[in-house]
Amino acid sequence: MRITGGSLRGRHVSVPAGVIRPAMDRMRESVFAVLGDLSGRSFLDIFSGSGIIALEAASRGADPVEAVEMDPLKRRTLLENVSIAPVRIQCRFMAAELYVKRARRSFDVIFCDPPFPYKFKWELVSGIAESSLMEPGSLLLIHRPREDYPGSSLQLDLRERREYGRSVVDFFEKPGS
Repeated sequence: MRITGGSLRGRHVSVPAGVIRPAMDRMRESVFAVLGDLSGRSFLDIFSGSGIIALEAASRGADPVEAVEMDPLKRRTLLENVSIAPVRIQCRFMAAELYVKRARRSFDVIFCDPPFPYKFKWELVSGIAESSLMEPGSLLLIHRPREDYPGSSLQLDLRERREYGRSVVDFFEKPGS
């Protein structure tokens, strides 16, 4: 995989062993085009896998950046990949649900890319929205299968939706002043 933009544009990263569904180049380029310049904005990558999304964010100026991944088979590759970042990417190796429960700080942008068969994605999204991870104006992006939509039960405003084949990225914003 290659980084699609920013200071690391064109650099290649490794793909970890095990089950992985790396974010397509086209999808990453499109998502980061919507987000624009991330200079000085904080960024959280949940279900980080290879760390490609965290690297794309850091490459485009995000700082601080955190990556959350539970799978021990991905740990070594994730740490190797983020070592090329222009800023330190803090890696947390734990379940996403535990990370959300323990969260103490907020982020400007949160990217959540659970495995497509993951059954608790909307509970996790609700937990993120209700946690200290989000303040009014924070964005939560979720990469999901096209057929899996929560309806109107979320306490977030849908700002943008981008479709990529059978997958979708929803851009939610936490309402408030």
